[in-house]
Amino acid sequence: MMARTIAAAYRSVQPRRCGRLAQERGDARARIGYPQRMTMFNDRSTPLDLLLTRRSGKARDMIAPGPDADQLTQILRVASRVPDHGKLAPWRFVVIADAARERFAELLEGAYRAEKPAAGKLELKAMRDFATQAPTLVAVMSHPHPSSHIPLWEQQLSVGAACLNLLLAAHAQGFVANWLTGWANYSAAVRDALGEPGEIVAGFLFIGTPTKELDERPRPALDDVVRVWNG
Repeated sequence: MMARTIAAAYRSVQPRRCGRLAQERGDARARIGYPQRMTMFNDRSTPLDLLLTRRSGKARDMIAPGPDADQLTQILRVASRVPDHGKLAPWRFVVIADAARERFAELLEGAYRAEKPAAGKLELKAMRDFATQAPTLVAVMSHPHPSSHIPLWEQQLSVGAACLNLLLAAHAQGFVANWLTGWANYSAAVRDALGEPGEIVAGFLFIGTPTKELDERPRPALDDVVRVWNG
């Protein structure tokens, strides 16, 4: 219903162009069985297929290989190619080196102990597991420019776009990726260890090869999230 409503609204303005786009989108949906239950995720047949089937993989289920140095460089280049009002680059990418993953685990465990002295073994193990899962880990930092006239909210939106582009670039390379937050995102000790003054952690992005088939998650119906404004 919502698709018909949107199509009707656009046809009244751009009938020829909208008809062509609708045909292209319809063809792509038919190829992947959309909106029926998907059987294939991160389909790289075409850019549109990848977007329509994008699905994160669980970091805890990832194994090697992850991206090599050249692939990771390309992924980060794509991540930095996002809308950025004011050309501020309000994001930074911190690659946690393979040789530093154990030290990162010690950082998380130590910071957690300092904040929660009564933490049990399972909680501490969860910190260590978080730090060492998946073959590749990139922390994305929000790097705001408070002196800029660009509102902070717009700068933060650009950070989110960088995170999504990183996921998409990893999927396009044939890997799965997972954008995770949690306690470590909001730890001052973790933030200070990874970032520069004024930065905050936007998320930890894990990249690797899946060990399990991906399952679909609930998605909102367009009727619930799209409105057409007619004046």
